[in-house]
Amino acid sequence: MTERALRLGTRRSKLAMAQSGQVAEKVRRVTGRPVELVEITTYGDISREHLAQIGGTGVFVTALREALVRGEVDFAVHSLKDLPTAQPEGLVLAAVPEREDCRDVLIARDGLTFAELPEGARVGTGSPRRMAQLNAYARSHGMSVQAVPIRGNIDTRIGYVHKGELDAVVLAAAGLSRIGRTGEVTDFLSVDTVLPAPGQGALAIECAADNASLAAALAELDDPHTRVAVTAERSLLAALEAGCSAPVGALADFPPLSASFERGDPYADEQIVKEMRLRGVVGTTDGSTLVQLSTTGPVPETEARAMALGRELAVEMLAKGAAGLMGERAL
Repeated sequence: MTERALRLGTRRSKLAMAQSGQVAEKVRRVTGRPVELVEITTYGDISREHLAQIGGTGVFVTALREALVRGEVDFAVHSLKDLPTAQPEGLVLAAVPEREDCRDVLIARDGLTFAELPEGARVGTGSPRRMAQLNAYARSHGMSVQAVPIRGNIDTRIGYVHKGELDAVVLAAAGLSRIGRTGEVTDFLSVDTVLPAPGQGALAIECAADNASLAAALAELDDPHTRVAVTAERSLLAALEAGCSAPVGALADFPPLSASFERGDPYADEQIVKEMRLRGVVGTTDGSTLVQLSTTGPVPETEARAMALGRELAVEMLAKGAAGLMGERAL
């Protein structure tokens, strides 16, 4: 007798369905069981308000978690950058698969790069983090851009450029890659220019803590390097007492592996990784003030050590005035 299909809870957006479909295929392979996608509408999907007004990107997660707790789905797939830093009781982060490209990218009219944008160019983004860093970069290079707050799915955002309403939009590389639209990118923004959101490019697979057999099966999809990296990034965010929509960028990476990756080196993942670097940035959205710090040390051997690294860097950033740059701190 065939085992019943595992139910994977996912948001309804094209991107969420694409990434959940990719995870479903991997889960089928490791469990030998069929997986069906259960589409769930979240408040973040139906509200037209700006994310910062409705509680940040965490609004995309609540409905999925409620469906898990009620037993309506067996596991859920989230974009990790949308997950609040506190893990709810009764649920476990069973796997963090290998991270995709964590960079932000520009899609601009006429194939322009960021450096080629005209004076006063209108650049669309719903992210205070992106606004802060893009404005800071523009200031330091004698440029001026106008950040325009936008919402909507990938099609909607790119549509603003095609219709001539904006000169460019900034999106996450990983999302475009997962729906096969990387070809539309006009500029990959180096992480030295714009640090990504904590967890950007990574997925989170969550299930009920008491479903030990499923949690163990899903754990086969876990990538240890991605897990410690995003743990450090999210620990930094939590220690800053900032929500997912705060102007905080963080990235834990593994130099020289990261440099090879940005150059497109096909053998990058074969290099031996000994050190992890954690970088953090907080800034005012106009880019006039940024607090940027980094720390490098041995690759953390435990999640506890990765969390400690994030907390330590946050303490240094707070000492440099980071708290005053975040607007209202999430309580």
